[in-house]
Amino acid sequence: MKQKIKELELDINATILEALLKMDSIDRKLLIITEDNKFKSLLSIGDIQRAIIKGGELNVCVSQVLRTSVKVSKEGESIESIKQNMLELRCEFIPLVNKDNELIDVYFWEDLIAEQKQIKKELNVPVVIMAGGQGTRLKPLTNIIPKPLVPIGERAIMELIINSFNSLGCMEFYCSVNYKAKMIEQYFSELDRNYTIEYFQEAFPLGTAGSLSMLKGKINSSFFVSNCDILIDQDYTEIYTFHKKHNYELTIVAALKNYKIPYGILEVSENGKLEAVKEKPDLTFFVNTGMYILEPHLLQEIPSKKYFDITDLFEKIKQRNGKIGVFPISEGAWMDIGNWDEYSKTQDIFKKKLK
Repeated sequence: MKQKIKELELDINATILEALLKMDSIDRKLLIITEDNKFKSLLSIGDIQRAIIKGGELNVCVSQVLRTSVKVSKEGESIESIKQNMLELRCEFIPLVNKDNELIDVYFWEDLIAEQKQIKKELNVPVVIMAGGQGTRLKPLTNIIPKPLVPIGERAIMELIINSFNSLGCMEFYCSVNYKAKMIEQYFSELDRNYTIEYFQEAFPLGTAGSLSMLKGKINSSFFVSNCDILIDQDYTEIYTFHKKHNYELTIVAALKNYKIPYGILEVSENGKLEAVKEKPDLTFFVNTGMYILEPHLLQEIPSKKYFDITDLFEKIKQRNGKIGVFPISEGAWMDIGNWDEYSKTQDIFKKKLK
């Protein structure tokens, strides 16, 4: 147990990037921040996301994004009181500290309230799943089954995607199909489910967004779009709230991808003059994960029966000065099966999460 608690601790002088990497490594979205080996505060993935959205840099100390007040348990507090606080806050764990702010123990949701899942807000919006691709990078597996039915654990990846939305109250699903469409429809027709799926089929490949044109007049509210080969470990209600709060027409869910360059980087100016040397720098980028929220009027901007990528829609919106948002998630919150290496990694991550 002590080791489990120690894993949650992060020094107040650590950077936001270090906090993100630690969250991914221990599969948690909440950390205990310490100062001089004493409890200082809590840092959640939401704290980090809000800081990034406001333009914060990843190399600043976590001390700059900490909340002024967080809820903890005090020595002598009853278990029932701690349970109640945990249910109200919907938190992964609650630290127990004494009067000197020394960390005594940590109460985890899975131990204290094992019989209940963490309660999340209800989200009942349409969801579109883009499942028409041939999955050529996963051959020869996709010679037999379509990519949406590729198994992760004991379920098809598209089933896992739908379940993640359905658990939040989403009941209305649309699925763009083409390659081995009948096999996909047959699979879901045999499931015991409480949601509807309407399939719409491309006559020929229409790109990453072209088939959305077939939904004109069918969807009249904000809706999610997800590729069929990704899993996003994030509370979708938070993405939706971000999208609506800032009045975006389209929101891209983006993963923060960190690369460690194992060489010294040279900055060179005119005539080959060396200006600076950066030793083994970390480079961090926002990477498009393949999940979005769209406003329904955007369907009118997608041409019918023409090849059209989602990036073409980005450009259309930008050209008329429309608003596009980017919601950041950690690298570890994005699981992908786009190729064999990523598929193997996702299988391993999913097995750990099940444990």
